Amino acid sequence: MTADDPRPLLTQARELLPGLVATRRALHRAPELGLRLPRTQATVLAALEGLPLTVTTGRALSSVVATLEGAHPGRTVLLRGDMDALPQHEDTGLEFASELPDAMHACGHDLHTAMLIGAARLLAGRQEELRGRVVFMFQPGEEGDGGARHMIDEGVLGTRGEGGVDAAFALHVSTRLASGTVHLRPGPALAAHDTLHVTVHGRGGHASAPHRALDPVPVACEIVQALQTMVTRTVHVFDPAVVTIGRIEAGTTTNIIPETAELHGTLRTLTPATRQLLRENVARVAHHVAAAHGATAEVELPEGYPPVVNDPDRTAAARAAATALLGPDRVHELAEPVMGAEDFSYVLERVPGAMAFLGACPPGTSPEEAPDIHCNRVVFDEDAMAVGSAVHAAVALRFLGD
Repeated sequence: MTADDPRPLLTQARELLPGLVATRRALHRAPELGLRLPRTQATVLAALEGLPLTVTTGRALSSVVATLEGAHPGRTVLLRGDMDALPQHEDTGLEFASELPDAMHACGHDLHTAMLIGAARLLAGRQEELRGRVVFMFQPGEEGDGGARHMIDEGVLGTRGEGGVDAAFALHVSTRLASGTVHLRPGPALAAHDTLHVTVHGRGGHASAPHRALDPVPVACEIVQALQTMVTRTVHVFDPAVVTIGRIEAGTTTNIIPETAELHGTLRTLTPATRQLLRENVARVAHHVAAAHGATAEVELPEGYPPVVNDPDRTAAARAAATALLGPDRVHELAEPVMGAEDFSYVLERVPGAMAFLGACPPGTSPEEAPDIHCNRVVFDEDAMAVGSAVHAAVALRFLGD
């Protein structure tokens, strides 16, 4: 097998699949949130035991970094899998469903972790022919905690030109794509996200006499509507942006006008200019709509992840590797970016690389009808993990061989 003909990887990955499924299901039953994932970390360490890897664990978080040194000198490629779950109840009815009431692997990170273990096994078996090294990055805290940034601070990327990482690759599963297919694009692939908190300050009173109070609820509702109009009338249609208000909070009962109303949401953009424009416009709209009604608005816009921007050359190499592995009918270019966000963006700000999507639509369901990631009913096709492990390995070999 060579980087030009990686097809044996897929056969070997399918032989590994039963073990990967067992690991994935163990992770799925015991999901952990945030930066501290002790049980997940222990599962990964046990799965890597016996492989010719140099393994270190994080100081500020439950990360695992495993390095495979090839028998021949060369560059360094990083493969990443995130490990944390989401704070939501699972309603899939699976026999291996989450055993915790408010935690669920609804974003497929359990599959990501198992696939990266599979890739480590595939590449460890090729250590004698490997030129350079592979860094396997098992990352906690992707879901809002910026775990990638913490791992970078702890040195996962090293220093480029001095044994540091030269290229990076990650896969994200999706039920909205046919199982076993790979999808990617150069340039912006996922959006930046910032968080929006607006508190409208009015004046409380009796619900029967709104003229003697200053009701913040209709003001907050008007701000929601105005924000949607603002996006369509100030943002360039070919440089998209999304503003979504996901939570509104106000009041305690039916006959009281509250003192305040709160809006909580997210901003999604693809370019720095539109990101800055949107932040400025959101604040202006909230302040002035509130002022028009005699109220005031307090606006907070905590900055979140930057956009995931795929390097064109690394994306082309990843696509070539996946095509050689799977055939051209199963590798596709994304028509447009995904407006979700990913903290792999912090890695790609420092190292040229690419993030791709792996289809994992469950059997018997069409991608159009399958529950999406972050849904309490989402189910993934576990067979796709063999493809994911083989793609990771094929891309690493291609990067190191180019």
